[in-house]
Amino acid sequence: MSKAQEILMQSKSPLGWNGMEVLYDKEQHIPGSTQYHIRRYYAQDSWAAEDTGMFIYHFNAASPKENYLELRFCISGNRYCENKTCGSCQQIPTTDCAGPIRTVDVFSFHFTSTFLYQFLHHVKLTNKKDELLAFKHPEPFAKIFPLSRKKRVSLDALLNHSYTGSLENIFVNAKIHELLLYSLESVVEEKEEVFTCKFLADDRGVESIYQAREFLLQHIGDPITIKELSRKVAMNECYLKKGFKEVFGTTIFDFYQQQRMEHAKYLLYQKSLSVTDVSALLGYSSISHFSAAFKKHTGLKPCELLN
Repeated sequence: MSKAQEILMQSKSPLGWNGMEVLYDKEQHIPGSTQYHIRRYYAQDSWAAEDTGMFIYHFNAASPKENYLELRFCISGNRYCENKTCGSCQQIPTTDCAGPIRTVDVFSFHFTSTFLYQFLHHVKLTNKKDELLAFKHPEPFAKIFPLSRKKRVSLDALLNHSYTGSLENIFVNAKIHELLLYSLESVVEEKEEVFTCKFLADDRGVESIYQAREFLLQHIGDPITIKELSRKVAMNECYLKKGFKEVFGTTIFDFYQQQRMEHAKYLLYQKSLSVTDVSALLGYSSISHFSAAFKKHTGLKPCELLN
């Protein structure tokens, strides 16, 4: 077993692995939402390992509410610097700074069956990915896989972004959903880098799809039509809808609703805002419309998350 695999097998431990110093520790535990834990360790000089991921499918037919999926990742070779003002750091130690520290970065993401239901309550189960999300596979399992470029980029983004507060929450949720999609593709051994939509073979087409998603995230409380969104990113409306589903595995509307509801959980539970305030911030015309949408997508009433 490799060092990275050992870390993934023990990633729930709150202590540093094998005595490694913890440099950064961030976690979230919002009821009905993705539970995550991100840690950066100081890499010892002898450290050398391939970036590795693990997909855990926990299934218990007798207790379906206890079913869950878990993703764990271990990446190395990154650099960490406590001095945020370094700017154009050339990784050269000076009298005031020892230089960036090599790190081992460990991530874990926990998805309950209740949380995953939002992706499936209105679709037919047509492939293995859907069956895993719906816990129709009859046996638990864990699978180790190497990290593709797409997963590595998403993981690096979780560690290297400038968002704070509400925008950080929106950004992190979107990246976690990306990782879930990419990891499901790895588990069912589908090709991750091939698009069936020919227009996505052009980098500009893929860039427009990502721009559309970024616009939705930046305007999470300002509903927009697909026609208006297509104009914003200069892409044909039909291509935008097909391309978005191809790249992100969900429709534009479902993605937007999922992100709004995840952000609503954060505002209710972490920020202790009222249902009225959250409804207004997310652009709903009435509290009843917001409450109905929240219940539909999360299985919870908004008031259940109030502290």
